Amino acid sequence: MICTNCRRDLADYSNFCYFCGARQTVSPAGQQRAYKRLMRSSIDRKVAGVCGGIAEYLEIDSTLVRLIWVLLIFIPFPIFPALMGYLVCWLIMPQAPVPAAVASESHSAAPRSPQAA
Repeated sequence: MICTNCRRDLADYSNFCYFCGARQTVSPAGQQRAYKRLMRSSIDRKVAGVCGGIAEYLEIDSTLVRLIWVLLIFIPFPIFPALMGYLVCWLIMPQAPVPAAVASESHSAAPRSPQAA
């Protein structure tokens, strides 16, 4: 396998380059490796994006994650752990960046100020 950054020869199973330290995103078969990171969703959010981020990570519907979380909150005993878990996730999980398609739509939809003549 060849490093994508410094172009030196590496072992086929390498995740990082021995020489430059760059992360290798191409597997030996030539397919890109799937690298998922648990992040708060910037698009699918109701409060903080925690449930949307968990749903994106697990590749399931976010409504299902929200329903499970609400059920955990309303079960009599674990109300405190469920709320604390949400708050901890809110603080610890990083915010996902806004996708470029959504960012460009929000910029084009923004009203433009009239220019003075």
